[in-house]
Amino acid sequence: MAAARIAILRGVRVLPGTPLANQLTKHLLASGIIPEVAVDDAAHVVLAAARGMDFLRTWNCTHINSRGIERACADFGPECPVICTPTELLKL
Repeated sequence: MAAARIAILRGVRVLPGTPLANQLTKHLLASGIIPEVAVDDAAHVVLAAARGMDFLRTWNCTHINSRGIERACADFGPECPVICTPTELLKL
């Protein structure tokens, strides 16, 4: 299944980091909003916020779907995208 998901993503543009995204990632990890073992999850959220994405679809609700993330984004400036599962997104 992982190989199939990677094949689907070939050719999808990867958003580069920004100074704001780097700062916010460090904040999310240092504050414990997202645990340090989930640095990739933190980067996923903040890149979406820093780049002005409206939605962030994820099945990873363990680390990503948190009210603390919304507050942290507000403290740093970017608006937090709506974080939802693909199923939830279809209901919006």
